[in-house]
Amino acid sequence: RWLRQHECVEKLNMHAILSASMGQEQLLTELLVTYTKIPVLIGELISVEIWKYKIFPVLCRLKDFKPRSTFPIYVVLHHEASIINLLETVFFHKEVCESAEDSILDLIDYCHRKLTLLAARSANGQPAVLVPPQELQNQAETMEFEISLKALSVLRFITDQVESLPLSALTRMLNTHNLPCLLVELVEHCPWSCREAGKLKKFENGMWHVVPPEDQVKMTKLDGQVWLALLNLLLSPECQRKYPFDGFNKSQLLKLRAFLTDVLIDQLPNLVEMQRFLSHLAVTEPAPPKKDLVLEQVPVIWNHILKKNAGKWEAIAKHQVKRIFSPTEEELKLQAHRWAQTYSLDMMEALAPDKPRCSACGVEAAKRCSRCRNEWYCTR
Repeated sequence: RWLRQHECVEKLNMHAILSASMGQEQLLTELLVTYTKIPVLIGELISVEIWKYKIFPVLCRLKDFKPRSTFPIYVVLHHEASIINLLETVFFHKEVCESAEDSILDLIDYCHRKLTLLAARSANGQPAVLVPPQELQNQAETMEFEISLKALSVLRFITDQVESLPLSALTRMLNTHNLPCLLVELVEHCPWSCREAGKLKKFENGMWHVVPPEDQVKMTKLDGQVWLALLNLLLSPECQRKYPFDGFNKSQLLKLRAFLTDVLIDQLPNLVEMQRFLSHLAVTEPAPPKKDLVLEQVPVIWNHILKKNAGKWEAIAKHQVKRIFSPTEEELKLQAHRWAQTYSLDMMEALAPDKPRCSACGVEAAKRCSRCRNEWYCTR
């Protein structure tokens, strides 16, 4: 049953990517919103994360765990990457973010945990991840890093909607987790950039690239996500009213001035407003945040799963070893066949949306109406 659910998530993920690449993701986002599937996806995401932190280490320590194949374990690890990739693709839309409802708090906490891993990676020079079986070690480390980068993009899309977020979500981001200071840490240490053998390398599009000298000051998409999130969190009137600009937070934020060069601002002109804000912050003492007497919501998914399964992790791991992670040769062949079908070219063609057609003459169209964003045309 779980494998069938994973296949559905994989197909949704591929459909979302193909639709977004052709500018036709409206139907998928409408279906996810209409059938309230965003909270379900967030719950599944956090369940897999907890499995990775609570079950996986126990499972790997079991002496009688000698799997014939690590393929079933890899599928579970990959499940988290598939869900966060799907959320990254659809959270660009305001209605998707709003449809998360109370589970947005759990997603904010999830993103905070992943960004903390990124910051720890840059501070320690290596990923702060669990040590899995030897044959999965490199895959798990790379996957954890890429998942954290996807979480950064999801968080940035959430901050785009600060005006429509619940009050508890803002409090969670600004006061509970102090995300502005965490983002400053990422700007300062930039974990998706490193030097190797005297050459600058940056992580883009799922792999590390050597950056030629003429492109070393060029802003990457990940750099842009961090700066845009900071713009949303620091320049919004509502956020400024709630965020405590105390001595520590102020000193951390003022570190950003060293990175706001003319070259950077030319690439993202909105940063001029950030530069003005920081100059003003340096010479003034902002008023303390107004404390509202409110009943604050708290995330429930993470705590509910931990409380429900407290003290059962080893028993669950042993059960999964017998029932799931020790398949027979026939079961492995069946799983591999289903996996191959999921990623077959025929399946991808079936999931791909039809190419847009001109609303006037019916031929394939390459231009979309800039106003309604729904109609397509073959010419101007």
